[in-house]
Amino acid sequence: MITHIQGKLVEKNPTDVVIDCNGVGYMLNISLHTYSQIPNGEHLKLYTHLQVKEDSHTLYGFSSLIEREIFRLLISVSGIGASIARTMLSSLTPKQVIEGIASNDIALIQGIKGIGAKTAQRVIIDLKDKVLKIYDIDEVSVAKGNTNKDEALSALEVLGFARKQAERVVEKIVSSQPDATVETIIKQALKNL
Repeated sequence: MITHIQGKLVEKNPTDVVIDCNGVGYMLNISLHTYSQIPNGEHLKLYTHLQVKEDSHTLYGFSSLIEREIFRLLISVSGIGASIARTMLSSLTPKQVIEGIASNDIALIQGIKGIGAKTAQRVIIDLKDKVLKIYDIDEVSVAKGNTNKDEALSALEVLGFARKQAERVVEKIVSSQPDATVETIIKQALKNL
C-alpha cells in the first residue's frame, strides 16, 4: 500500500525515524543498517513495508530496495517476526544475510539475538533457493570461493603474516580470480606480501 515515504527528517533515532510529509509525521521503524545509511540532511526518502495487525499498523523503513526485499523474505519464514528480521538487519548488512543464506552459514544466522538453531536452519531451508534465484548467485562459487579464501588466509597466518595484511592481499587476488585454487592464492599472496 505505501511503498516509500519522502519528506523532511524530523527525528532520527537508532531504532526509528519520523518523516514529515506535507504536515503529517510518519514514524518508521528502522534497522541499524538503515540508520547508518541516513544522511544528516533534512530531506529523506525511505522504502517502506506496512505491517497490518488487529491492534496496530506499523511502518518499517529501509534505505535500499534490497534491504526491504531481504526483510520481506525473512518475515515469510515461520518463526521470524518483524522484530527479529529487523534485529538481523541491524546485526548484519543485507549482503551478509544473502551470503550467509546462500552458503548455509547456520552459525552466522544463529549468532543473531533471538534466533536458535532450529530457526536458523529453517531460514536457510526456506530461503536458500529464493536467494540463489533472486540474486543470481551460483551456489558452488559462494561456498568454494569462501573456503579457498579462508584456507589460504589460515595458511598465511601459520607462515607468520599479519591477518589484516594477508586479508587485503588475498581479497584482491580472489576478486580478480574468483576460481583460483588455494595453492594459487597462497603463491600469489606470497609474491605480494
